[in-house]
Amino acid sequence: MPVTCVGGPDWPGVEAGLDPREAAYARATEFAPKAGRLALLPGPDGGLARVLFGLGEPGPGRDRLLVGKLPGALPAGTYRLEGPVDGTEASLAWLLGGYRFGRYRAAGPAGVPPRLVAPEGVDAEAVMRIAAAVALGRDLVNTPANDLGPAEIEAAARTLAEAHGAAVAVVSGEALEKDFPLVHAVGAASPRAPRLIDLTWGDPAAPRVTLVGKGVAFDTGGLDIKPSAGMLLMKKDMGGAAAALAAAAMVMGAGLRLRLRVLIPAVENSISGAAFRPGDVIRSRAGLTVEIGNTDAEGRLVLADALALADAETPDLLIDFATLTGAARVALGPDLPAFFTEDDALADAVAAAGAAVADPVWRLPLHAPYAGLLDSKVADLNNAPGGPFAGAITAALFLRRFAPGTKAHVHFDLYGWNPSTRPGRPEGGEVQTARLVHALLAARYPAA
Repeated sequence: MPVTCVGGPDWPGVEAGLDPREAAYARATEFAPKAGRLALLPGPDGGLARVLFGLGEPGPGRDRLLVGKLPGALPAGTYRLEGPVDGTEASLAWLLGGYRFGRYRAAGPAGVPPRLVAPEGVDAEAVMRIAAAVALGRDLVNTPANDLGPAEIEAAARTLAEAHGAAVAVVSGEALEKDFPLVHAVGAASPRAPRLIDLTWGDPAAPRVTLVGKGVAFDTGGLDIKPSAGMLLMKKDMGGAAAALAAAAMVMGAGLRLRLRVLIPAVENSISGAAFRPGDVIRSRAGLTVEIGNTDAEGRLVLADALALADAETPDLLIDFATLTGAARVALGPDLPAFFTEDDALADAVAAAGAAVADPVWRLPLHAPYAGLLDSKVADLNNAPGGPFAGAITAALFLRRFAPGTKAHVHFDLYGWNPSTRPGRPEGGEVQTARLVHALLAARYPAA
């Protein structure tokens, strides 16, 4: 079944080329090619003959994932796209828009979802691989914390590793307390044991790329407890780990020529007699001592130890993903993750990759003078400096202290959630920046 995608300037020509009955029906129903507008045109037998789908006006305001609206709007059937759309981007949007998280819902009425025939010239396998990786990450973020703790994050990493021939090592217990004291401190209050997950894949002699994902399965805020409204979405505080695993799935599936390492500090920031306290001073893996200014600034603590481990082998590229600060959301909103790096050329490449695959980001500065805000009177650093200003920047500066040897370091501060449904982006968990990172790495380290 043809789905004719049409933008505003193209509509007169498309209308003129329709069957007279189809054109008459489109006029009778006052179809206009506004973004997302749909018209189901009947054939002479009363069945569906064609679908018209409005793209709106061309320009930077056009939603490049708009085709992702169609899987939820069309009746069952097999469709093909025609018109001025990028086949690869539209195919991916279709698959992303067809995602549903149904783990906890009773089965709905039987039915076959609408299917899309891959447009000519599209690498359908590659598109499906990316969509499957996104679905993996979305499922992890959407799963409530009672069913997704540190052990389940580890299980997801092991399942992914097994599928791609990767290796996984896990540090927990006394070894974690000794070698990753910040990770241990954050997770010590929970009955679900904290751990450091270390996945490796690829040729050890290839360029080294390390991804670090914040894996806080649930964040109460610790003793600096969050208000109830602040906890409602805290199952998504492991969104950085989900993004790292989704990106890893894309990289390994594509067979990129690199040596990949994925580090996930997986914890639950809970409350008990074993909880770390405001005012505690903890010596990090890197040797720096950290005064705890606020137990709700726990993400940067677990990342700090993981970054220190990553930095020890000076990877060619180090990328960390974290649902880290509300300040980044205030500055850029939920759809636009902030990123930080000292490498201007790398920053340009990151921004270009995001623009190329409709996974946008915005660079914020690592403003060095703000590093003084992290000073502590009793330790090397304070994890949560007082004051209302530059929260995302000071968090990024804190992380940089733990990977000083790696210049090519990108820190993503992302939201990890779609607050409402938009084409290709159903409400719920989202692995922002994962597709961007895959595109960046595919350009740098293409498969053989």
